Amino acid sequence: MSRQRSWWLWGGAIAAYLFLYVPLAVLVLFSFNDSRLSAGWVGFTLNWYRTLAGDDEMLAAARNSLLIALSASAVATVLGTLAGLAIQHHRMRLLLPLVLTPVAMPEILLGVSLLIFFISVFGDESLGLLTVVIAHITFCIGFVAVVVRVRLQGLDDSIFEAARDLGGTPWQTFRLITLPLILPGVVAGFLMSFTLSIDDFVITFFTAGAGVKTLPLTIYSMIKIAVTPEVNAVSTLMMLVTLAMIALASRLAPSVLKGMQ
Repeated sequence: MSRQRSWWLWGGAIAAYLFLYVPLAVLVLFSFNDSRLSAGWVGFTLNWYRTLAGDDEMLAAARNSLLIALSASAVATVLGTLAGLAIQHHRMRLLLPLVLTPVAMPEILLGVSLLIFFISVFGDESLGLLTVVIAHITFCIGFVAVVVRVRLQGLDDSIFEAARDLGGTPWQTFRLITLPLILPGVVAGFLMSFTLSIDDFVITFFTAGAGVKTLPLTIYSMIKIAVTPEVNAVSTLMMLVTLAMIALASRLAPSVLKGMQ
């Protein structure tokens, strides 16, 4: 590779990373700005994090987001793990497109279709936390199934055949052999689902109904008036939670994440 081409590649890579991360750095920096406006830097303060800690509406939205993310991730992990096992071991080819369709479908289309479904089947007043959880489960299952399936593809099928030859029942084989081997993938799928659920806006917007607030919806309603450092503060905390989940998932199942790439 020529020296000139190498410089071009390095320059393009640096420009791409600056484009991605400079706005995030500015957001974090201005969460400590001692001013109600984000137009210019005035001074350092932690008052916006104190204000955030005393904001009952924001705390209620955070509790809703955590409840939705934990519930949806737990159910999606169980169903996605079973789907991944069925696709890989039982060669259920029809199940693969059914599981992956919500992942590949545009979020706005999925949100509208779920809204129409809930209203048509359960009525206008059915929208609430439960419908948001169901909607999040719908699109999280595919991510868990893909992670678990990739994990299973890296295992030797003779391990499971040997367990059955030694007299192990299907449940014993799953509990003692399959589950411990795929556990990093299962945990990675749970963490990925949690990350996707806690900061989802589009699908939540269509399925939440009146009166249900999550962090993304609350932030959206705040920035329609003005972007204050309190918005930057809550966005910074959400970003830290998301990065922590991604880092933990990468540490627990690096081979799975590489396989997905």
